[in-house]
Amino acid sequence: MTTGTTTGTASDVELINPDTLAKPSGFTHAVRHGDTVHLSGQTAMDATGRIVDGDIVDQFRQSLSNVVTALRAAGSEPADLLSVRIYLRDVPGYQARGKEIGAIWTELCGRTYPAMTGVGVTALWQPEALIEIEAVAARRV
Repeated sequence: MTTGTTTGTASDVELINPDTLAKPSGFTHAVRHGDTVHLSGQTAMDATGRIVDGDIVDQFRQSLSNVVTALRAAGSEPADLLSVRIYLRDVPGYQARGKEIGAIWTELCGRTYPAMTGVGVTALWQPEALIEIEAVAARRV
């Protein structure tokens, strides 16, 4: 895992970029500051930087896996998630596959559900991305 520490005005800020995620360019996968971990939006990008093939369910699995990887690299767990925002290019498609998506959530994060928001968008940074997930979590001490 690649980490770096930048001193902020009130306390330290730690930048976290797990080696198992695609190398970030212009962003940091996770930032620890005080009692929180802020997780950058994660699309269905694999370790090579390519969006995985497949539909919304396949991309949800990869995106959420990336969130969990960054979260654990920051020293927290899915049960520590405080809020999750899911940006979707196809809200009806996501809703239609809700049971499958819910099963993936349970598999990767358990039965803890943080505050969540779903937002329909017309585009994401990578044109082939269907979903992006960002989150905030409590920092484990």
